Amino acid sequence: MKKKLLIDLDYVICYPGFLTLVNKFLKTNYKEEDFTDYIIDDIIGPQEKKEEFYKFYLKHNGYDDAILMDDVKEVLQKLSEEYDIYICTACVMFGIELRSGKLYMDKFNYLIKEFPFLDPRKFIFTNSKNLFDADVQIDDRIHNLQGNVKLKLLYDAYHNQDVDEDTLNKFNVRRVKGWREIEKILLTNA
Repeated sequence: MKKKLLIDLDYVICYPGFLTLVNKFLKTNYKEEDFTDYIIDDIIGPQEKKEEFYKFYLKHNGYDDAILMDDVKEVLQKLSEEYDIYICTACVMFGIELRSGKLYMDKFNYLIKEFPFLDPRKFIFTNSKNLFDADVQIDDRIHNLQGNVKLKLLYDAYHNQDVDEDTLNKFNVRRVKGWREIEKILLTNA
């Protein structure tokens, strides 16, 4: 029986096109390095302006501009031979909770297109990732690595740089900096 592997989508498998849409809306050129917090909507301005942005955002597909992480396709293909892979991604977005349904379809279609070797019946759309048991979980947010998981990997991202070694140790989490490092960890220990 294969080990169960839970993998997040955004900032683990790909850079979603959210910031690209923020830049189009604001006519700016922000980069991820300009932020330290996951939620970057605050740069948009007051709530009225945010509501205008959310309407704009929902008319577009942020995954049209998504960029895959280096080596992710090749490593996921190899991992799929050794692990039972579940993509576990949040789809209810802050600020548009009741209008987030479109995000499910955008993410689903992106995964189908980019990873035809993954089983779409194993795509999990939830903001409550701590509900799942797994042998391994990879996520970019430490609060998502709180479930019953044997090996917890925090994928290095712009918004988790403030997570120090003490916090990682407290939650029994290991930081990884790319898919080749994940390959080395998971395929030598499979």
